[in-house]
Amino acid sequence: MHLSIRVLRYVVETADAGSVTEAAKRLNVSQPSVSTAVAQVEAELGVQIFVRHHARGVSLSAAGQKFVNDARLLLTHFRDFAQNAQTLGDALRGEIMVGSFVTLAARFMPGLLSGFARRAPGISVRLEEGDQKDILEGLTSGRTEIAVSYSFSVPDEILGERLADLPPHVIVSADHPLARRKRVSLTEFADEPFILLDLPHSRDYFQGLFAACGMEPRVGMRSRSYELIRGLVGHGHGYAIFNVVPRTMIGYDGSRIAVLPIIEPLAPTHITSLRLRRQSVRPAVQAFADFLREAFAPGGVFEPGSIAPPRIDAVEDLPA
Repeated sequence: MHLSIRVLRYVVETADAGSVTEAAKRLNVSQPSVSTAVAQVEAELGVQIFVRHHARGVSLSAAGQKFVNDARLLLTHFRDFAQNAQTLGDALRGEIMVGSFVTLAARFMPGLLSGFARRAPGISVRLEEGDQKDILEGLTSGRTEIAVSYSFSVPDEILGERLADLPPHVIVSADHPLARRKRVSLTEFADEPFILLDLPHSRDYFQGLFAACGMEPRVGMRSRSYELIRGLVGHGHGYAIFNVVPRTMIGYDGSRIAVLPIIEPLAPTHITSLRLRRQSVRPAVQAFADFLREAFAPGGVFEPGSIAPPRIDAVEDLPA
């Protein structure tokens, strides 16, 4: 088999673009060049890589999905090889593709990326955010090599390493009658509207919390935006449940919230480092995985106890 790096690049770009025409534009080459590369690969392999859709571009066949995933990884290794060959004897270099659950990204990624840049200045990070479905698809498709997410519905083909536990907290407006309580029971909010973070798998987790307390939430609003929910809560439209609690109690629009621990022993979520089990780990990716482990360990930037919410003055406790 004789497949060049150039041919592999053309095929991967076609898969990402969804059309030969768009891939040619992105690569700044002629459309026949890309078509020829695709035809060469299919002839060499003896299988159809792309399914052609009249006037609607192309999509990957089952065999094509596996080929493109492997080709993408090979191209990444080649890029590392080229960079390292130019800097023999220097520190670790390269680019890594990292996925992050959207709410975790907002809270942890700025600090993680800053710390990692100091640790490994020769490694650049390309970040992809999404919900759990997006994160898992990014790993299995090869778009990302490692992700910081949750342990929700992780398939066997993905390996997870737990980094930290995040217990649920009730979020209320700063002027809510219970805002200054040291802790609350979730059942105290049975008659209040609940604002749901409406993301795949997340909604099932929240439903499980209410079920554990024998409750059915009164869902008043739904949103996929962490910050919008915080603003809605700050304006008194209802309460929410966050596991990733903010470091500031002031929202974008100046509204204020309070973060309240929950009495009931409810299941936490687990911040988890994820990667594809069958995929070899590049040195740059391993360096990031090691840094993540250290960042959430004692002495790290997010060591246990450091990510608890700041508290407004708690002046009353639960009634006796």
